[in-house]
Amino acid sequence: MYLKVHRGSDGSAVVAACDRELLDKRLMQGDLEIHVSEYFYGSTPADEGDVTRAIMEGGNINLIGEQAVGIAVSLGLIERSGCMIIDGVPHAQIVRI
Repeated sequence: MYLKVHRGSDGSAVVAACDRELLDKRLMQGDLEIHVSEYFYGSTPADEGDVTRAIMEGGNINLIGEQAVGIAVSLGLIERSGCMIIDGVPHAQIVRI
């Protein structure tokens, strides 16, 4: 996976993680198109532990891919049925208030 944590000036964290094979791909479903960009998802390789720690501290979490989404499912933060499927790929967003 790849992981990037965007930090706001207020200390908030936006966590973005994607499966490795998805980086720089464009996924399309009807009128919806997502570019899994290095700018947003980063290029730093991460393992399950890295992504888990980032997810647990993030207030806004953006995950794409079976492996990345699977971590949030295994942590009980989301249900797979609540994920969007875009071009056959699961995508989830989690916002903590």
